Amino acid sequence: MSSNVGSGSGSDANLAALAELLADAAGVTDAARAVQIREVRVLAAAGRLAEQQSAGADERVKAREMALRGIAAELAGVFVTTDRTLQRRIDEARDLVENYPVTMNAWEAGRITRGHVRVIQDTGCVVPAESRAEFERVAIERCEGETPNRVRDALVHLAERLHPRSFSERHEQAAAGRCVRVQAGADGMSDLIATLPSVIAEGVVDRLTRQAREIIDARPQADAAGSDDRAAETVEGARPDTAPAEAAAAGGSSFSGDTRTMDQVRADVFADLLLTGAPSLDATADDDGNGTLGAIRAKVQVVVSALTLTGQVDGPADLVGRSPIDAATARELAGDNTAWDRLLTHPVTGTVLECDAYQPTAAMRRLLRARDRHCRFPGCRQPAIRCEIDHTHAASDGGPTHVGNLAHLCKRHHDIKHHTRWRVKQLAGGLLVWTSPTGSVYREDAPPPLVAFTPATESPPATDSTAEATSALRGIRTGHDSPPF
Repeated sequence: MSSNVGSGSGSDANLAALAELLADAAGVTDAARAVQIREVRVLAAAGRLAEQQSAGADERVKAREMALRGIAAELAGVFVTTDRTLQRRIDEARDLVENYPVTMNAWEAGRITRGHVRVIQDTGCVVPAESRAEFERVAIERCEGETPNRVRDALVHLAERLHPRSFSERHEQAAAGRCVRVQAGADGMSDLIATLPSVIAEGVVDRLTRQAREIIDARPQADAAGSDDRAAETVEGARPDTAPAEAAAAGGSSFSGDTRTMDQVRADVFADLLLTGAPSLDATADDDGNGTLGAIRAKVQVVVSALTLTGQVDGPADLVGRSPIDAATARELAGDNTAWDRLLTHPVTGTVLECDAYQPTAAMRRLLRARDRHCRFPGCRQPAIRCEIDHTHAASDGGPTHVGNLAHLCKRHHDIKHHTRWRVKQLAGGLLVWTSPTGSVYREDAPPPLVAFTPATESPPATDSTAEATSALRGIRTGHDSPPF
């Protein structure tokens, strides 16, 4: 019995096409490697230029940092990214070029890939300078012919053997860098990332898992109890279709009908513990009882339209500086909040014209926070509640303290404005025009509101709630002053 698979002119043609494709792929790989290496060297040169610019200046560390920020902000426009990202990439590129020359040479020669370079740089950061050449030599030999993910563990152990300090000493130092950060995601979700000692992190997950397991194990008993209650109510004449809701309203088990997965239960328990639990270590506590630390609640800024708030539409609200949130969450937060700010906006452009409050606050700060919503430096999304209000035309030079001369800048970009050659002018409507040290101009418009109503010649009859919302409000910003919203 014979087979024609893999033979004949058709197979020869396919093999020839595959060979051509492989040749093209090799060419693309070589070209991509050349571009990547050139980018790294350009970014490293940017870092050296910042150091040259600050040479001889007073307060050298501050001057070097300001020079680097200014250059990163300039390059960010070319790379179409944020200046923070560019500054980090500049630091990484300079570290690679100056501290890993053998690795750069091997990369340029095509012996290793960009992925190998990242692994070598990541794992080699703990190796002292006097041992790094030996580390590079062995690491490159291990990388050749292997994929980056397969050599990482081996390079970690190699770096450990070459390090003169014990793991315990280095762990103590690393633990000083523990932190919590938020990474915005899609569809109104975010990743809350905590960098902790491994034992504590594993303990946190274990406790969440145990608590989640207890909740899941309680479901059969809760469901059985709910069934018995419904049967009893049916005998007494209650309507079967409303019995579950009535039982829950009367204080029945909240676990009845719970269909959440283990991951979902863990996430919910995690949020409940953080938002409602009091810290065990409270520096404000005294002999008379708990301190104020456990009473602190989250403070965020949310923008929601009147129609979304009243349930006329289900459009998303805006969690300022992060991502959209769903309408139901926005309504729940607004309902729990005791202080709202009302924004009156232009009916066509949506520009914020006035801001008034139901409780006395600093009107000028409210208006600026409502107008800006985030740092007004090009590309920055730091929420206004974490920014500083800056005089566009410096007060020391006669600039007035007026909304037309004020704008929110985060600490980083406030420093760039005052300590580098970046310049800014503010025009009508909160429009900022930034000019970089090389003369590039960036227009920074005030963020538009989520909803802007355009007058129509005819419109359908409105309900009382809709009429009130559209006549009195153009957008609502809720709860920037009061916890937990």
